[in-house]
Amino acid sequence: MRIKKGDTVKILAGKERGKTGKVLDVFPKTGKLVVEGLHIRVRFSRPKRQGEKGQRLELPGAIDASKTQLICPLCGKPTRVGRELSDRGNFRKCKKCGKVI
Repeated sequence: MRIKKGDTVKILAGKERGKTGKVLDVFPKTGKLVVEGLHIRVRFSRPKRQGEKGQRLELPGAIDASKTQLICPLCGKPTRVGRELSDRGNFRKCKKCGKVI
């Protein structure tokens, strides 16, 4: 998976199309990721003790990684991600500006 935790991504499809956000979690086995403030899901929690109230929790849901595109931190444009092999290791590379991310 070419998107990592902490990256900024743009949503390409769905009701959140066009919005951007920071990646909170990445699930490589399922090919999904969680973006901060987007794809909000409502979850209800029951009261645990007597006298306590139940809660309505709004949590960000997972989005398929194929519906997102990385925003290059250097040029600020949505871009595809390439790979660059060097003697120091394997690095991600912006396809638009050509610099190592």
